[in-house]
Amino acid sequence: MMAELVLIRHGETEWSRTGKHTSWTDLPLTARGEEQARALRPLLAGRKIGLTLVSPLGRAVQTARLAGLTDVRTEPELHEWEYGGYEGVTTAEIHETRPGWDLWTDGVAPGDADHPGESPGQVGARVDRVLARIEPELRHQDAGDVVLVAHGHVLRVLTARRLGLPPSAGALFRLETATVSRLGTEHGRPALVAWNVGSEA
Repeated sequence: MMAELVLIRHGETEWSRTGKHTSWTDLPLTARGEEQARALRPLLAGRKIGLTLVSPLGRAVQTARLAGLTDVRTEPELHEWEYGGYEGVTTAEIHETRPGWDLWTDGVAPGDADHPGESPGQVGARVDRVLARIEPELRHQDAGDVVLVAHGHVLRVLTARRLGLPPSAGALFRLETATVSRLGTEHGRPALVAWNVGSEA
């Protein structure tokens, strides 16, 4: 039997609370976000974990630590969708100038040279590489679950790709802060086991 893929979105930050797109801006967790992260411990208790990969951004690293995860490895390709010119901007603000804009199909406005932005396809290709790297761990008998601690949009794209869907299908998987989701298998195919399970901290 294959291990499960356990996805954890980081706890609340000031920008996630207010709906601002947050990629490379490395905001810490709020006090509520820290409380949310600690409250994840019972949801992870008793699971045999073989591998934990964490986005390099502080909010993900902090969440992993507060949730009691140990022996974690940083995975740069789990960083959040690069929002380019939409970093720090809310969807409502974008709609003021682009009323029909949709992240999942339109991507983002270009940013500067350091943060040019990513298309849905580019994010999909990135998470495909992560999935390819962890596949042997998931197939290894008795290796334990693989835990990924990262961000809302990148985990939604990763979920879509794991289920054989296009990156844009990530739009179907709403994901709140400090939640645990699980992907397993049924009859040899990837399948959703649990989604967006939170501690309600």
